[in-house]
Amino acid sequence: MSKMDFHAKLAGNIFKIDNDDTEKAPAMERGFNPYVTNEGTVAAVAGKDFCKVVGDTRCSLGYTILSRDLSKITKLTDKVVVATAGMRADAIALHKVLLTRIKTYKAKFHKYPDIDVIARMLGNTLYGRRFFPYYTFNLLCGINSEGEGAIYGYDAVGSYDRVNCGAMGSGSELIVPILDNQIKDHNVLEPEAPSDTEIVENVLRDSMHAAAERDIYTGDGLEMFTIDKDGIRFEKEPLRRD
Repeated sequence: MSKMDFHAKLAGNIFKIDNDDTEKAPAMERGFNPYVTNEGTVAAVAGKDFCKVVGDTRCSLGYTILSRDLSKITKLTDKVVVATAGMRADAIALHKVLLTRIKTYKAKFHKYPDIDVIARMLGNTLYGRRFFPYYTFNLLCGINSEGEGAIYGYDAVGSYDRVNCGAMGSGSELIVPILDNQIKDHNVLEPEAPSDTEIVENVLRDSMHAAAERDIYTGDGLEMFTIDKDGIRFEKEPLRRD
């Protein structure tokens, strides 16, 4: 048997043809997943007359670091910021939509909306995309019309609740227990909001450093926003880079 005949016979055995029909390969499902998660962590604490928000600057995809200097926090007004963990592309799109709606509100009512109004605005925006949601997990932070610190936590489809502290992202499971221990008071019906900005700042800073030591997706840089009656102040410092 020649070499050509051997290969022809081998091919015939592999692709055996019946009299009725050709053998079919096993069915394969082909799908498209538009979502990725770029991880990272954000956290916030609402004080008596202030609010502090922190976030790391690492943007990852699996075990690859895409950027070491991308902010997860966007200023919406002089008294409100939004901190977002999850998919970076969806976070950018969501923040642009929010800023546009806030500008539209200002043009119509000649003033910026309060955080309570923006909270409903963000919830409606997320719920309006519930069938193809923004893959984002948000903390809306600032001070309300009465000068009190306020934080609203959201899931991906717009359900939200007002909290006095919270965290979102890959390091949230590490940070929330620290905030529960240091900030929340579970033994009273109406816990008193913290009034010492230095204590709150140290708790947030220490919790982010702790998360960076244990979560590979949290690190590189730490951004801290302080919101009070004087406006928004911004600080930045390094976090663990490996």
